[in-house]
Amino acid sequence: MSKAKRGIYAAAVSPFRADGSLDSQKLTAYCKHLISEGGCDGVAPTGTTGEGNSISYRDRMALPGAFAEAGFDPSRAIFGTGSCATQDAVDLTAAAVSAGYFNVLVLPPFYYKDPSDEGLYAYFSQLVERVGDHRLRVYLYHFPQMSMTPIPVDVVVRLKHAFGPVIAGLKDSGGDLSQTLAFATATGGVDADFDVYPSSEAFLFDGLTGGCAGVISGSTNVFGAYSRDAMTAANRADSDAFAMVKVARAMASKYPLVAAMKQMEAWRSGDDSWTRMAPPLVPLSAEQQASLKADVEALKAPALAV
Repeated sequence: MSKAKRGIYAAAVSPFRADGSLDSQKLTAYCKHLISEGGCDGVAPTGTTGEGNSISYRDRMALPGAFAEAGFDPSRAIFGTGSCATQDAVDLTAAAVSAGYFNVLVLPPFYYKDPSDEGLYAYFSQLVERVGDHRLRVYLYHFPQMSMTPIPVDVVVRLKHAFGPVIAGLKDSGGDLSQTLAFATATGGVDADFDVYPSSEAFLFDGLTGGCAGVISGSTNVFGAYSRDAMTAANRADSDAFAMVKVARAMASKYPLVAAMKQMEAWRSGDDSWTRMAPPLVPLSAEQQASLKADVEALKAPALAV
């Protein structure tokens, strides 16, 4: 099967070199950590948390090959390949497929606002047709607060009917569980082999009950093991483990999420280069770092001690 494994995914943060280029070897090693000690079932590199739209086209094209060279399991990676230019999205997606990674997370073309449903359908349908590989699995990326380009439920259903298993699922970063569940209901969700992922692990069990496939979250860069523990707890949604998931997610949400997750990885690894950000994003201030450190210590989580 070419479809990604379901479960808990980290929207992986991206390490940069001093010249601003992506350090692909460090990223592949980090993603291996996330699916082992990090407690995640998979990773979604070069998404929003991974500063994907701030990474050069050259680096994004080369990244799937680096994952292949490192022997990273293709069933555990969903690469962000969306772009405002349809052909760039095609090229990035084809590079992933050529390297053996068939699962891609695709933003709509977000520069021109208020596109018609027909225009959105044309973008995604041309992507599928130009790549032209039946093994491709596209996860639509609905993030209206950031892209200002929502993907209507009707367009999702139309694409699913037209392309079948190639339209494999959707990530909903809108933060509205009712909208997430509407996507799952309209498509049939996991029962119809359409994998909807909310972007917050606080929605984990409500989402699973409503036909979703797991979560793809930025905060699982650090707190993925909490979600794993909640999934294996006897009472699951009523467990102390899931209470910790919600507390950790709420704490992370107090800070600029990308910068906070990178700061946490810098502390974990002892490598301050993790705090490098691609403009216009910036690292946490000294005050934010001190506050984050205090909040982490207050969680009483020895594995996260900084």
